[in-house]
Amino acid sequence: MKVLVTVAEVAEVEDKFEVSDDEIAEQYLTYDLNEWDDYAVEEAVQLSEEEEDVEVITATIGPERSEETIRMTLAKGADRAVRVWDEAIESADYLDINSKADLLAAVVEEENPDLVLSGVQSGDKANGATGVSLAQKIGFEWGAVVNKLELDVDGGVATVHRELEGGVEEVTDIETPAVLTIQSGINEPRYASLRGIRQAQRKPLDVQTLEDISLDADVVESPLAQTSMYKPESESDTTMWTGSPEDEAAQLADLLRNKGVVDA
Repeated sequence: MKVLVTVAEVAEVEDKFEVSDDEIAEQYLTYDLNEWDDYAVEEAVQLSEEEEDVEVITATIGPERSEETIRMTLAKGADRAVRVWDEAIESADYLDINSKADLLAAVVEEENPDLVLSGVQSGDKANGATGVSLAQKIGFEWGAVVNKLELDVDGGVATVHRELEGGVEEVTDIETPAVLTIQSGINEPRYASLRGIRQAQRKPLDVQTLEDISLDADVVESPLAQTSMYKPESESDTTMWTGSPEDEAAQLADLLRNKGVVDA
């Protein structure tokens, strides 16, 4: 059995930052594995530990910088990784959901997995659409916002618990091959051990260009464009107090009385 996990490296922004040329300046960014994808990787690795002959592959669209993040997924138990990148992707003005789904669909076609896992959303864009869009591209059954998974490998059926609005949980059977988007909390992602980190350096990480996956540069063209980026203006001032807890409580009480929130 083969499980493919789509993995994204996301940017985390410092509390204080500057916008330059409609982008957040690089010095204010740090990069890490997307939180929801971490849960998807853990779910795949647990499947490989519970079932015999399960291979876990991660697939990432990202520059060379992302290999540190990809190696972390290998350190946590994935068997090998695929990274898709070339000059056409790097020079794209905006890589939209449709383009990402096309790129990942090409990897799926090459790998022919039995199950594809993806995080519900990414921590930076929070679109929550890549996994479902990918399923549509490749013609797989799909289940979104999965917070519990029971897989019958021999029967080719995934029983999934899905988190719906209003706290409602749906339980349904989905035939494999399928795409499942994994919700946070489905498991407890492991930390990479020192041994795992060492082993990850020897695991295969295959870098593929558009040509390698039989796509041309048109795949990254998008009708969408980012027109601007700016810091939102604060709608109200923030009052900060210092002193002992008693002093701060007195100052807060004075403010509430002055605002008419409490009686004088």
